[in-house]
Amino acid sequence: MKNLKSLFGLLLLSVFISSCGYHVGYVQNNNATITNVELSQNNFKVVDKVSGSSTVSYIMGFGGKAETKLLEDAKADMYAKANLDGKARAVVNLTFEQHVETVFVFYIKRTLTVSGHVVEFTN
Repeated sequence: MKNLKSLFGLLLLSVFISSCGYHVGYVQNNNATITNVELSQNNFKVVDKVSGSSTVSYIMGFGGKAETKLLEDAKADMYAKANLDGKARAVVNLTFEQHVETVFVFYIKRTLTVSGHVVEFTN
């Protein structure tokens, strides 16, 4: 009986300290700045691949930021790395990836990563 209680206690402890996670990724060909970029002619070159990410943590469901703010921060991080100022460049082929880690229901950590290709237009 004592061994059964110990086994049950160990099983219960392992459930509470274990964690799991999942990953979701999707591609959208949209641009948050409402810029239409047509890449049908040979007047551009791909110069870089950039990405930005944002992370939020929740403890027992509290804390963190809204999903729209998480996306906004990840995009701002990506655009800051894209070096678009003063150049005929745009970020295309945006990919959104989300990774969620959980420790039972007590702690949840979400990381959103946005990536895309920087194209530069030539004459």
